[in-house]
Amino acid sequence: MEIIEKQLLSYNFNEQAANYISIILTVLFIIILCVVANFIAQKIILKLVIRIIKHNKYSWDDILVDKKVFHKLSHVIPAIIIFTSASMFEKYELIIEKIAITYILIVSIALINSLLNALDEIYRTFPISKVRPIKGYISVVKIIMFIFMGIAIVSNLIGQNPIYILSGLGALSAVLMLIFKDSILGLVAGVQLSSNDMVRVGDWIEMPKYNANGDIIDITLNTIKVMNFDKSVTMIPSYALISDSFRNWRGMENAGGRRIKRAIYIDSSSIQFCTDDMIESFRKIHLLTDYITTRVEEIKHHNVEHQVDLSNKVNGRQLTNIGVFRKYIEQYLRHHKNIHQGLSLMVRQLDSGDSGLPLEIYAFTNTIVWAEFEAIQSDIFDHIFAVAPEFGLRIFQHPTGHDITRTIEKRNYETERL
Repeated sequence: MEIIEKQLLSYNFNEQAANYISIILTVLFIIILCVVANFIAQKIILKLVIRIIKHNKYSWDDILVDKKVFHKLSHVIPAIIIFTSASMFEKYELIIEKIAITYILIVSIALINSLLNALDEIYRTFPISKVRPIKGYISVVKIIMFIFMGIAIVSNLIGQNPIYILSGLGALSAVLMLIFKDSILGLVAGVQLSSNDMVRVGDWIEMPKYNANGDIIDITLNTIKVMNFDKSVTMIPSYALISDSFRNWRGMENAGGRRIKRAIYIDSSSIQFCTDDMIESFRKIHLLTDYITTRVEEIKHHNVEHQVDLSNKVNGRQLTNIGVFRKYIEQYLRHHKNIHQGLSLMVRQLDSGDSGLPLEIYAFTNTIVWAEFEAIQSDIFDHIFAVAPEFGLRIFQHPTGHDITRTIEKRNYETERL
């Protein structure tokens, strides 16, 4: 600027006019320099960097481009030029330097924020991200960064040491604890959830208190985002998973089988000892042939050995239709192509009540897909309901109005015949 002013004075400009013109020309020169530097940074250097990144074999650096990390870095160059040019303006040097430093700090905040977002995105490309998500920790780093950058900006503008501002924050600690209560609770919960491997992105969880029943799609510092099966989204506070109970179905998915636990109710009055005709009929069922042959011989041997009087079936051991039916269902499940044979499988009786005798099927399908599971379960019970009469059994059902009407009509018909 002094060179320009001397040159203008050599052309017979008065001192004041030469001073103003030199300032204006210097400012214009700095502006043009900043525009040119920004143009070179964004249109030439940045495009060259993006082209190199897009054509290399790595994919993680593409995320840096998508998050505009390099774009924000290019904005620092004009600020540096303005900061270094501040010494040309002695009267306004301090103000220009403060404005330039403030702008650099703001750009730095945006740059670090984009870099942290890119880091989280890169980390999500690795399988471990589902087990150990870091989004909550990144949120904490962002909060700390915003606090310290805010202190740095304020201390720069007022010209005070940041230590004085930090010492004043001690008096505001109670207020800060209140403001960031959820974040602090979320951080503690996030550490516990992560260290104990309680939830992961993709886990199916069920939490009736929050009407949540679906897959976890995101884990942040304060909330767990759950996509329910009806496609609605439930937001659960992170610390709620520590303070309240919830169900995680990950074990079922890892096992590769989904449980069938359902009972059919047998009319108790239809349960009876097997007759010889029934035994011969059961013997013709492929799944029961070996069982009936072995069981009949075993019972016969027992009764002969103990000299049982078979004139009354109460004496000795006898086959029952409910026992044979239970064995048939078990064999049917063991030969079913869609039942997981490596997991628990049983057919058991539960306590009888006013609805008959419950016969519970406890098994696992070899698929965890909901629609497929329901189809398999329905097919199995379709078959069980249809085959029960072949064993002389009736499925219990409370009488309906139709049943009562039929009974009355039947009684009236028999009365009329008499």
